[in-house]
Amino acid sequence: MIITRSPLRICLGGGGTDLPSYYRQHTGFVISAAINRYVYITINEAFRPRILLKYSKYEEVERVEEIQHPIVREALKLTGVTGPYIEIVSLSDIPAGTGMGSSGSFTTALLCALHTLKRDFVLPQDLAEQACHIELKLLNEPIGKQDQYISAFGGITCFQFLPDERVIVEPLKLAPETLANLEDNLLLFFTGNSRNASDILRDQDSKTKQNDAGMVENLHFTKQLGIQSREALLAGDLNKFAGLMNAHWERKRKRSPGMSNSEIDRLYELARANGALGGKLIGAGGGGFLMFYTEEKRRLRGVMRSAGLREVRMQFDFAGTSVVAHS
Repeated sequence: MIITRSPLRICLGGGGTDLPSYYRQHTGFVISAAINRYVYITINEAFRPRILLKYSKYEEVERVEEIQHPIVREALKLTGVTGPYIEIVSLSDIPAGTGMGSSGSFTTALLCALHTLKRDFVLPQDLAEQACHIELKLLNEPIGKQDQYISAFGGITCFQFLPDERVIVEPLKLAPETLANLEDNLLLFFTGNSRNASDILRDQDSKTKQNDAGMVENLHFTKQLGIQSREALLAGDLNKFAGLMNAHWERKRKRSPGMSNSEIDRLYELARANGALGGKLIGAGGGGFLMFYTEEKRRLRGVMRSAGLREVRMQFDFAGTSVVAHS
């Protein structure tokens, strides 16, 4: 039995500039942080000559080409694992469609498990690139590269996405006190809604490819906010970082009419009125998790709980995609 896991993530700055439609022209920049909430993949030997898949659905097939789950099908093809005596099971700490990069985490965890099965050692950079190849190139998903990279590398990490497809990976070396305060003062609340990010990202992708002036300017500004966020974090100025989070969210809301809604706006303003120095909706928008930075945690938790939101406690993960068990 092989068990692997990949961390989910929160974006701390520059989100949206990691899509090819933007970085191939202008270079993208994102700060992302892996958290201790995971997607798990288990691979076991099946007792019958079948490929068994257990995720939100159940599949039992004889050949790889018959698999309906597109990521599993392409990952098996890429790694050359053909079965047929194989069972693959996936589990996640957080539901899909909540803005924490679960698809990228799923893909990197699956690839890691399949390479482990073949006794291949793969570096995080190669693991991330293989995951990007599957999701962006083979499946033509309108997504960026942030999720695959942060799940593979872990930590609090800056990524530069260059026009020639290279990715520069820079772990953010924060002072211990800054790291502890950041981890302690970032709170996550589930809005109760999940969503498919593809429609929102497809709209951004299309407008960027058309060189829409408003969209390109928005992403330019978002990238600069990401760079400023890096400097604030390195300087230990978390109040400035919180203010930049708020600026991020205000600019992000303007990208698409589906980015927010009246209920999310109401909850955001409620948090801001009760101790949140800054915040944003995690992911492409439309639902999922609200993240806030606050120094009044008890007050904010009480208000959000009264509003019906569930908090998910988190710490940062510095291991990235890893093998949990191999027997």
